[in-house]
Amino acid sequence: MEDDKRYRVRVYVLKENQQWDEIGAGQISATYVEELRDVFLLVRSESDSSLILESRIQPNTIYQKQQGTVIVWSEEENHGLALSFEDADGCREIWEDICHIQGKDPTIEITQALLSELREQISEMPDIFNIVELPDCELDTLGQIADLINSILASADGREKMAVILESDDYIKKLLQLFRACEILQNMKSLHYLHEIIKGILCLNKTPLTEVMFSDECILDVVGCLEYDPAFPEPKRYREFLTQNAKFKEVIPIADIELRQKIHQTYRAQFIYDILLPVPTVFDENYLSTITTFIFFNKVEIVSMLQGDDKFLTEVFAQLKDKTTSDDKRYELLSFFKEFCNFSRTLQPQSKDALFKTLTHLGILPVLKIIMSAENLPIRSTATDIFAYIIEYNPSLIRKFAIEEARKGGDHDFLINIVISQMICDTDPELAGAIHLMEIIRALLDPETMVTTSSKCERSEFLNFFYKRCMNKLVAPLMATTSEEISEEENIDGSNENITSLNYQRAHLLSLIVELLSFCVQHHTYYIKNYIFNKDLLRKVLILMKSKHTFVILCAIRFMRNIVGLKDEFYNRYIIKGNFLEPVVTAFLDNGTRYNMLNSAIIEMFDYIRVENIKSLVAHIMENYYKSLEEIEYVQTFKGLKVRYEQEKERQKKIRKNLHCVLGSKLYRKRAKILEVKEETYSKAEEEDDDVMPPLEDEIPDYYEQCTHTKEREKEDKVDTPQRTSSGSFEVSSTCSADPENTASSPSDQRVV
Repeated sequence: MEDDKRYRVRVYVLKENQQWDEIGAGQISATYVEELRDVFLLVRSESDSSLILESRIQPNTIYQKQQGTVIVWSEEENHGLALSFEDADGCREIWEDICHIQGKDPTIEITQALLSELREQISEMPDIFNIVELPDCELDTLGQIADLINSILASADGREKMAVILESDDYIKKLLQLFRACEILQNMKSLHYLHEIIKGILCLNKTPLTEVMFSDECILDVVGCLEYDPAFPEPKRYREFLTQNAKFKEVIPIADIELRQKIHQTYRAQFIYDILLPVPTVFDENYLSTITTFIFFNKVEIVSMLQGDDKFLTEVFAQLKDKTTSDDKRYELLSFFKEFCNFSRTLQPQSKDALFKTLTHLGILPVLKIIMSAENLPIRSTATDIFAYIIEYNPSLIRKFAIEEARKGGDHDFLINIVISQMICDTDPELAGAIHLMEIIRALLDPETMVTTSSKCERSEFLNFFYKRCMNKLVAPLMATTSEEISEEENIDGSNENITSLNYQRAHLLSLIVELLSFCVQHHTYYIKNYIFNKDLLRKVLILMKSKHTFVILCAIRFMRNIVGLKDEFYNRYIIKGNFLEPVVTAFLDNGTRYNMLNSAIIEMFDYIRVENIKSLVAHIMENYYKSLEEIEYVQTFKGLKVRYEQEKERQKKIRKNLHCVLGSKLYRKRAKILEVKEETYSKAEEEDDDVMPPLEDEIPDYYEQCTHTKEREKEDKVDTPQRTSSGSFEVSSTCSADPENTASSPSDQRVV
């Protein structure tokens, strides 16, 4: 037993309804736990190393190894537990550890006598390891063949052995020959067995068998076997659909016979996978992976063959550009090209780059620009899907094309403006097309996908183009709807029938536009800020809060919330100057006590202002709206805003008080220093006078008394509060209380700092 050796397993629990339920996957080890003085089976998660299973290996516990990769046992807490190993070596290693602890022979696949419930289940399982050969393909043995194939599906070793047997002697072809005979005889019992056999062979998930069954010779017979599902009273008509209803259209004749056959084969294989086969079980995540791989490589091969045919793609583009091409033909060409782009998703990045380089060289974007302006809705819709494929692959191709269009000049019908026009003019009541186009525009505007190199900056070039040439077109419906609201005499909260009577389709369109603007606020800091200020855009968006549609009001609030979330003081001053919180407060009060999304959205925005302590907005709310909000007590948001406001006022008061004290102290020290300088000056003058000619005694000024008197007066001076002058300096007045005669102001009693 090696404690540090781990194997990958999946852990299952047998539920009350007798169904196995997976509880996790991880690495298993048989480990001796020192604290508990025993050996445990420990399964830890691969992602976070958390413990999925901790099971003590008890001497009395009944363990059973099944099919070489599964160990099953029963505990008191759980009726049944199972470990499904990724490989047989890991199962054998853990099984030997269990047998070693219990003192049993590891060559025996059961440690003790089984419980009655498990005995019944195990006894029904055939011994798959003794399979030597399948019975001959005869009517009498079909039931036995079906049981045998279905019984080994859960065993990796059993599937391998069965695949080897089926590959030999053309066994599958013999089964299909027997199917044709049974269908002629209408032998329903045998046909039901054949359904189970063919479905089981597909579920073996083996590439050689899949290739045989999907060959042109066999595939229709395989589909025929799958028609006779015993779960249905009548057989299905899958072959009729594939041969008569499903029509293969060649918009451009395909000369390559191999390519045509590959297309047919891929379609039928996809049909079998999508329609006929069951959902994979929890025991095998790679269920039917062979079929999906077969389809994947077929698609890759089809795209490569079409890409290698220069004449084919050139002819497709030539007919798309031709103005004489009928709408029906154009639609067929676009449908083909849409499917072609869908297949290209399976290509590796290098092959995909080469493909789209070829398409760009052939002029895919100019062609789409023409087609997306067409009046035919199916044609426009298909062209939009192709446009979306290109953006999904590389949006920089579209941005580069748009910038080149702008450099040429003279053409105001830019490709992106055409996309915006299609979004604005969508006639669908639910605006399904507009929503799709909005996502396309959002992808183009996403700076995360924009390329920046030493030679160029795609972000600045494209955004400069978009805000200069396209943004006005995008917001045109918003401007048209709200322009009648704004006048010199009317505030943003004025009502207007144009807003309150918006129909659902128009309101939905405006909400999509505002959502795009919110995306721009989050990702285009500089460009959208200038646009909002220049167009007074926030005012116009907030007018929508008078709409009767709540989702439009919520869009407007989200737009403002994104602006507030930037914590930009320029935006804050813009909000305060425009009084833009007033319609929000009004909507909140009009909503009353209803607990809905509108209520939550507005409270969240105010709470964000409180938590982030955006001082200018906190003061604006308290000074203008608190009287209307102070009675709201079911949340503490507004009381918290008041606390923030009071704290800021107290902080400002302390700052002013400290400022006064500092200025007063500085003034006192400055005046004391001046007096010291004067005293030194007077002393020097006295010494000089003594050297020249001593004056009479009564003519000598008492400098000492004068200076002493001055100092004493200075100590008694009362320094008034500094006041700021009109020039921005501080004016300080000092009043002497020692001498009543000096109470009058004099030029020496005032200082300007």
